Amino acid sequence: MPRAGLAPAAVIEAGAALADEVGLDNLTMGLLAERVGVRTPSLYKHVDSLDALRRGIGMRAKAEFAVALARAAVGQSGAAAVHAFADAYRAWTLEHPGRYAATVRAPEPGDEEDRQVSDESIQILFDVLTGLGLPESRAIDAARALRSSLHGFASLEAGGAFGLDRDVTESYHFMVDALIAGFTAP
Repeated sequence: MPRAGLAPAAVIEAGAALADEVGLDNLTMGLLAERVGVRTPSLYKHVDSLDALRRGIGMRAKAEFAVALARAAVGQSGAAAVHAFADAYRAWTLEHPGRYAATVRAPEPGDEEDRQVSDESIQILFDVLTGLGLPESRAIDAARALRSSLHGFASLEAGGAFGLDRDVTESYHFMVDALIAGFTAP
């Protein structure tokens, strides 16, 4: 019988919080069982496997991430929307490193539920870029460039890679400005 008060959603939430602390790659069922106060075999009453746990964390994180990105960009347009999106991206990534790692995984083929939640974040990115007036043929290129740049910067920052004597936020804004200038250049 499952432990009272412990449900799949609670296990996923506890797993997400633990992933933020120890890293998604270091998350184990044993660590999670200890966190929620059960024996490891008891977790399997709530999630089928470590892969299922990671999928659940990813689905939850993608939805949370999409909300944070959308809230930041609402009411903004053009370069201001891109900056708001980029700042929210960086802040959420640094605040939730384990959850963020779970958002990067592409959905498995045939996993329509994961595909749908993944597409929501991507749509927000395209909506933000629409305000720059890019031709449709360049929208995917711009989305890939922006997402890759934001991911790379935030991942390097989270890993402690920026040791030079320059404000990291200034460098981040310089990067975003350079991308916007490149996207909107004739």
